Amino acid sequence: MTTPLPMAADPVRAGVPPLPEAELQALRSEIRELAKAKNAVILAHNYQLPEVQDVADVVGDSLGLSIEAAKTDAPLIVFCGVHFMAESASVLSPEKTVLIPDVDAGCSLADSITPEQLRAWQAKHPGAITVMYVNTTAEVKALTDYCVTSSNAVPVVERIYREHGEDTEILFGPDMFLGSFVAKQVAHKPGTFHVWDGECHVHAGIRPADIDRVRSEHPDAEFLIHPECGCSTQAMEYVAAGDVDASGVHMLSTGGMLDFAHDEAAKSPGADGKRRTTIVATETGMLHPLRMAAPDVDFVPANASASCGYMKMITLEKLRDTLRDGTGVVKVPDDIARRAMLPIQRMIEVGRDANAPLGGE
Repeated sequence: MTTPLPMAADPVRAGVPPLPEAELQALRSEIRELAKAKNAVILAHNYQLPEVQDVADVVGDSLGLSIEAAKTDAPLIVFCGVHFMAESASVLSPEKTVLIPDVDAGCSLADSITPEQLRAWQAKHPGAITVMYVNTTAEVKALTDYCVTSSNAVPVVERIYREHGEDTEILFGPDMFLGSFVAKQVAHKPGTFHVWDGECHVHAGIRPADIDRVRSEHPDAEFLIHPECGCSTQAMEYVAAGDVDASGVHMLSTGGMLDFAHDEAAKSPGADGKRRTTIVATETGMLHPLRMAAPDVDFVPANASASCGYMKMITLEKLRDTLRDGTGVVKVPDDIARRAMLPIQRMIEVGRDANAPLGGE
């Protein structure tokens, strides 16, 4: 369906060789000194290289990081993630300077729908309410009525149908797997919920066959699945049919996965003394924060090749250079930022009313 995009082969490090310890320590010290001197806050997404996560002030999902950045007094934000995430930080903190260590770090999901494509889709469905995943460009957000994360997509869509009526048309995008997940969770009239045919190339690469293989290898393991995954729809069908024990399958955002790890860490060891195993179906960079949160649990990737080459474009050397030189400025024009802010604010309002988590792409 799409042109092949960067897929890295090795879990967690994604094929990026580790730095020698002396060089690693020197870079960490230099970066922290620069951040202090520049009065900067360093944000790192859960999918970043371990050493980038370890040197950051805050690690998390894209929206949660942007919200945290808006709360700080630091005038300089360095976003270690992909470009649309830095844009979101610029939208939520227009008075601050936002830098990204590599301006070419893109996102196949954000690129799967352009403003022109969205306008054409809206023209075919006049009066429809547009709901876009937060993993989109600022220009797309500016054409959107509501943003969502994978954590709160269901309550946001439920709220729309409740307030606007069951005949309301909804345009949901750009991720077709998340859209399929929401469509199965929310009662709606046939023909009212339209899903864009887009995907994250990494999550789409985690296929239903991975479910069978990895669960056969670890039959007693818990199974964490991100709703963007190509395996997510079949996993839900397995659960509904009773082929998979529902108690062992968890459809979770990255934030939800981290909460799961913290809960596991709080549990007492089993009577047999064996380590517990959890299968994780998302980008393999997530294994690092999960293992840090619950070191006594074996977190196993559903697909060891599910690593984003775009995310791994950010290195400590590039982070150091950005802090030192002030390069990689990301600034969303004021008119687009104002319009992009509205769907984010609506999402936050719905989430607050429904007590749904904000973070978690």
